[in-house]
Amino acid sequence: MNTRFTIRTDGRACHDFTREVANWLDNIGADDGVVTLMVRHTSCSLLIQENADPDVQVDLLAWLDRIAPQADHPSMRWITHRSEGPDDMPAHLKAAILPVSLQIPVVSGRMDLGTWQGIYLVEHRHAPQQRRIAASFLPAS
Repeated sequence: MNTRFTIRTDGRACHDFTREVANWLDNIGADDGVVTLMVRHTSCSLLIQENADPDVQVDLLAWLDRIAPQADHPSMRWITHRSEGPDDMPAHLKAAILPVSLQIPVVSGRMDLGTWQGIYLVEHRHAPQQRRIAASFLPAS
């Protein structure tokens, strides 16, 4: 079973879409197996992260900005890819260090995530975007 999720972003942020994946698994009657998610873009990422305290996402984004600031920052003079704006190449760098695909076990139709875990699209660009995520459910044999 396959589908695609579309997430509209308002710029740089972590977007929890755990419920959308859980609803899809419920709608297809998933039992035991694995769900695979892959973001179809090169300037955002997927992440399993804590969903209880929103400060976790705030700190994560701040850390990413420290290691890959905008291309107009003095420490980023070496960047040559600037045609799509000063946030584009740093967004590619962030996507290179965070996952762009996830595999999550499904047990009795429910993702086997930990108590405080959620699935996030991490948007690295500052402008609004429309992101597509390919999803596949593979039943256990």
